Amino acid sequence: MELWEDSGVQEIFWRSSEYQLIDCAQYFLNKIGEVRKEDYIPSDQDILRCRVTTTSISKIEFTVNVSKMNGGGHALFWLFDVGGQRGQRKKWIQVFEGVRAVLFVADISSFNQNCREDLDKNRLQDAIKLFGSIVESRFLKQSSIIAFFNKQDRLTEKLNQGVRVEDYFPEFTSYVKGGLSEVERAREFIIEKFYESQPNLLQQLQEEDRLFFKHCTTAIDTDNIKRVFRDCHTSIIADNFKNINPRF
Repeated sequence: MELWEDSGVQEIFWRSSEYQLIDCAQYFLNKIGEVRKEDYIPSDQDILRCRVTTTSISKIEFTVNVSKMNGGGHALFWLFDVGGQRGQRKKWIQVFEGVRAVLFVADISSFNQNCREDLDKNRLQDAIKLFGSIVESRFLKQSSIIAFFNKQDRLTEKLNQGVRVEDYFPEFTSYVKGGLSEVERAREFIIEKFYESQPNLLQQLQEEDRLFFKHCTTAIDTDNIKRVFRDCHTSIIADNFKNINPRF
């Protein structure tokens, strides 16, 4: 604990954008005294804060209750968790066929970080480019898109610590959005960057009869899953209606 509180260690930690450090490091190091106890039992928050890197494709099957508004009963979901690292992306094509909805999770706080695989590539720029390629993929032309602009809490922390978006995206200096706080302005700027990756994004998806949903979230928001289910239900039901009546 004394080592973690050392001023030199703290200075290195606050410069963590210059190297690769897991997001939950500060959370667990702040409670190292509790975690190191033999009778330690992780709380819900501890579990939510843990991160395991996805290095392969994982298929998860589960059943959820469907609301009466959406017909009632139960729905079987197949969720494929794929690794986001560059080396894992070639494997994605294995699960693209028949996908009803793509859940794209973007870390909007990564504007000042570089990729683990390419230290010269901005991590947010890489995510923006990837988003455009997912929307445009010929294998996903029948899939709805659910975008999660994640880690709002980390974005707020960085801006409050004096990290400047314009140091990494100079065009942010001239980005004007009236009535918004600095955090809200940064968030909207970053989200618009994703939209710009695919010109006329919403119009294109509409013309292709594909639904698009977006959510601004935090990694530890337990309500996320509720929004996922709601949007997936909407996507699947709309798709089923379309199969019955092509003009739907």
